Amino acid sequence: MKARTFTFDSVKCLAIVSDSHGLLRDSVTAALQDVDLIIHAGDLGSRGVLERLEAFAPVIAVRGNVDSELIDLPLTEAVSVNDHLIYVLHDLCQLDLDPATAGIEMIVHGHSHQPRIDRRHDVLYVNPGSIGPRRFRLPVSMAKVTFDRQELAVHLVDLEKKGPQG
Repeated sequence: MKARTFTFDSVKCLAIVSDSHGLLRDSVTAALQDVDLIIHAGDLGSRGVLERLEAFAPVIAVRGNVDSELIDLPLTEAVSVNDHLIYVLHDLCQLDLDPATAGIEMIVHGHSHQPRIDRRHDVLYVNPGSIGPRRFRLPVSMAKVTFDRQELAVHLVDLEKKGPQG
């Protein structure tokens, strides 16, 4: 695994966002009020978005394909949150490891702007969708992860409907 590993303990609520493309909506900042950690899966669009996110909680961010001014951001990161290993990258097609073999419980990715939560071989794959400009008819969304007795509970948040999705 090429990524560094960051460790966070005692996290009650984790926000997963992606594809802001330079935009940080009021609905996003309202949804971040109760989070302890933010993961951004790339295409921030500007350093200003990163700085604004850091006002809410620590941020782990990776570089996306539009982040040419953010070349100091890594392409991948590994994050241990309450002893759950999470691997972050922008484009899932760039995944170059077997998550189950590496002990990874969750893959966080973006790029497609399509919110989705899948489980494959005991690994959760989370694409929070996009918090930035609307693309086609896709929702403006993010994901939140809560930790209950060391279990992960992941849900998508439609930022226009102001609530969890299925």
